[in-house]
Formats: sequence, structure tokens, C-alpha cells
Amino acid sequence: MLKFLAIRDFVIVSSLELDFSAGFTALTGETGAGKSILIDALSLALGERGDATMVRNGCERAEIAAEFDIAALPHMQIWLREQELEGDEGVCLLRRVLDAGGRTRGFINGRSATLQQLRAAGEQLLDIHGQHAYQSLVRPDAQRLLLDGYAGTVDVAEKVATLYRGWQTLRHRRISLSENAEAVTAERELLKFQCNELQGLGFSAPEWEVLQADYARLAHSASLLETAEFGLETLSEADTACLAQLNALTARIRDGMQHDASLGEILRMLESAQTELQEVVYALRHYQQRLDTDPQRLREQEQRIQSVMDAARKYRVAPEQLDVALQRVIARLAELGGDADLAELEQQEKTAQQSYLAAAQKLSAARKKSAHKLAKEITAALQTLAMPGGNFAVALLPLAQDNDHGGNAYGLETIEFQVAANPGGPPRSLAKVASGGELSRISLAIQVATSQVASVPTLIFDEVDSGIGGRVAEIVGHLLKKLGKSYQVLCVTHLPQVAATADQQWQVSKTVENGVTLSRITALNGEQRVEEIARMLGGVQITETTRKHAAEMLATAA
Repeated sequence: MLKFLAIRDFVIVSSLELDFSAGFTALTGETGAGKSILIDALSLALGERGDATMVRNGCERAEIAAEFDIAALPHMQIWLREQELEGDEGVCLLRRVLDAGGRTRGFINGRSATLQQLRAAGEQLLDIHGQHAYQSLVRPDAQRLLLDGYAGTVDVAEKVATLYRGWQTLRHRRISLSENAEAVTAERELLKFQCNELQGLGFSAPEWEVLQADYARLAHSASLLETAEFGLETLSEADTACLAQLNALTARIRDGMQHDASLGEILRMLESAQTELQEVVYALRHYQQRLDTDPQRLREQEQRIQSVMDAARKYRVAPEQLDVALQRVIARLAELGGDADLAELEQQEKTAQQSYLAAAQKLSAARKKSAHKLAKEITAALQTLAMPGGNFAVALLPLAQDNDHGGNAYGLETIEFQVAANPGGPPRSLAKVASGGELSRISLAIQVATSQVASVPTLIFDEVDSGIGGRVAEIVGHLLKKLGKSYQVLCVTHLPQVAATADQQWQVSKTVENGVTLSRITALNGEQRVEEIARMLGGVQITETTRKHAAEMLATAA
């Protein structure tokens, strides 16, 4: 609900700070005092368009800030998170700045916000009923939600929406598959061929690495054999082989040690070298024996490598990626499905449509039953609100039905609130009711009838008492007071019968200070309320009799 409103340099308001309470608050004052300024300021904070004429004369800018308690509004908290506009827990602060040049800026919880975001937030926080451009009760989606809330069918409506989306998803897939059946068949055949070809290749990355290494060895086996033979001859088989000469040198060094013991270290190094070279000879002989020079095997490996390279060029991948290419082909085949998939998809679509229609028909039946009851309650309320003979209807307008587009995500019909303001008159859409006073009273009747299900916590009524008085005005006051038990209600009124029923009353007054006209709003206490009600009853000349009448009205209403 609305907790606090600060207005600065707006129209004829210099500075104003108001703390709001729950229940029903009446806003009264003499004609021309500026009672509508409060509503205009709130409208600006909630995203209404503004212009430079709203900035108080001689000031640089006007500023409006409104604080709302949203602890009991989980949908609003979710919306703020989705928009990344969260503030303090359980609080939503809307702020609007309008400069003298007509430029405007909006903020939600201290963060810059667009007018669209301000309006979206405002639609969840507050409704203004009267001669204003934005009123939730004339929006078709709001009327549908209100009827579903009244009928207790919100969960059923959500299920219908889910089933509809599932049905349409299958429908679009079926249409796409049908329209591209020939191309899909051709692609499937190509993919099957590619799959068989790649699987027949039997390629694997580890096998490819081994194959390349083996081929390199086989392709150079003659050269490698010559290298091994050269090494053996050089080390041990030639007349001047290294080992033979090393053995001779070792023998002479060993003889020399008889005359010089210091040759022992040299002898140890020679013997170590002798051992190492002998190991090399053994290793070369073993390598020579196992070296494969099979020409047939070489040809087979050459053919295998050529097959892999040809496939890699064909599929435009590196040879190492041929197994990845095969997996892509298999995955795409799975996406396209088999030849029987179209028939299966058509059956799935038909089943989904039947499930949707069954749920939607159940929703329509519940809506129809509750629509009649709701219309009856609102019509009865209209008879007491200076609209004798007025008739209210909740029309369920069927949507076009066919196999492809039967209904929509909201069901098999659109919801339209209709009213005939005068006896015998044709019912018209609520959105087309011309009279602001009639629209306000109709809105009041709707709000009272649906007070347990509406989601907007704060309601403001402007001109709700236009064209009425006496007993009807008293009825309106009691209806507003009743509404105030479920909502926070603010009503701009000039009728004492309405003001007397309020839980609290504010007076709007206009003064002239230093030649400048200013508007003020004052919260009235008990005695001040008597005086204000008396003024509303008696006009300029207030007598003791008028005051007693005012006190009696307040006591009776209390």
C-alpha cells in the first residue's frame, strides 16, 4: 500500500509530505483548492506523461516521490528482481523529476527507470478510478484476471496456458516437418549414406597415430637397415672396428699401470666406454633382427592412409576429426527422426490439442457460471449508486474455432465487461463508457463485488460522487468504507455524507503568500473534521446547528 508521498514544486504545491494509513481516507476542500493535484502528482510518479506547465512557476524542477509497502505483494517483488530494480526489502520507491524545460527522469528504488517500467510498476500498486487515461478495469487482460480470481479459476487458467503452449509447439514442429518433408527425406538419405561410409571406414584417432608411426618406419626400413649395418661394422665387425682398437688401448694402459698407478683412473673410464659400446652393438643387432621390411605390409598401410585422407578431404575435416564428423552425422539423423516421425508427431499434436480443449472447456464453464453471478452482484450495486435501471454484464466472447487455432493461451473466449447505464439501453464495453462519474461508480461497484480477489492494494476514486447526493451519497460512503477494510482507499469528494464515513480525512486548502498561490493538505483531527463537514454542509455561513449536524453525521458513520 501507499505509505508516503513527497511533492516539491509541483503546480501550486511548494513542499508537501504525507504519511498514508490503511483504510478509507477522504480528501476534501473548497472548489479550486487543488484536490486533484494529489492524484495528478501520483499519476506522474506512476508513469503518466508530464509537461513543463506542471513545474511551479519560477522553479527549476518538480519532484514527486512515492513509497509503497510491497511486503504482501510477491508478484511485485518478483517483477522488481526480473527488472533488476530491487531496493530495501518490502519497499518500492518511485520517483519522478520534471524540469522546467519539459525533460523528465524516472527512478525505481533509486535506479534509473523508463516510463514503461514506472507504468508497469504502477499497474501493480495503485488504481485511479475517474477521468484518467489509465485504469486497469477497462483493460481486457485485467477483466479476465479479475473474473478468474472471482471464479477461483486462476490455477485452471494457468494450466490452460501451459497446455496451449505445449500444443502450439508440437503444431509448429509438425508444420515445419510437413512443409519440408521432401528436403528432410533427401537429407536423411544423404546422412544415412555418410553414416555407413564413415562407419565402414572404421576410423579411430588412436589407430591413426599408430598407423602413421608404423608407416614412417616401414617406408624408411631400407635406410634404417643400412644404418644399423654401418653401426655394427664401425663398432665391431671391421678390421679397424672401434671395439678392437679400444681393447688394444685398454691392454696397453693396463700394462702401463705397472709403472704408473695414476693410469688407473683412465683405465676405469676406458673400461666403462668399452662396456657402453658393447651394449650399443647388442642393441643394434636386436634392432636389425626385428626391423620389418615387408613390402606387402607397406602397400597395405599406404592404401589405409590414402583412404583416411580421402575421407578427411571429402568431409572437410582434419583426419583426426573423422570420428567427430561421424558423431555429428549420427546426431543430425536423430534430430530428423525416422520416416514414421511425422505420423507420430501428428498424433502427439492431436493429443495435446484434446488436452488443451478439455481444460479450456472446463475453464469456460466455470467462467460462465461466475460471470452470471458477478454481473448480478454488480448490477444490484449499481441500483444504489444513482444508476437505477443500470445493467452490468460479463460477456464471454467466443474465439474462432478451427483445428489449428482453436482458442488461445487464455482459453476459448475473451472477457469483456459491458454496461447499460440507462434502462433499455444497449450494453456497451466498459472501456467506452463516456461519463467519468458513471465510470467511477461502476468501478466502485466492481471493486466492492470483487474485493476479496483483486491484487492492486491501493484504490483512488475521483468524481465517484459526481451527480449524486443525499441517500445515494451515504450509500457510496459506506461502500467506500467497506472497501477500505480490504484495500487502502483514497477518495476525492465534495459530499459530506461520503467524507463522514472515512477513517481519516484530509483537507486541501489554498493560500496566497507573498503574492504566490500555494496549495496545502492538512490531516484533520476530530474537532477539525466537524468543522470541515459543517463547511461542506452549510457553505460560507456555518451555524451551531450545522456543526451539530456534522458531529451527528460523524458519530453515526463511526
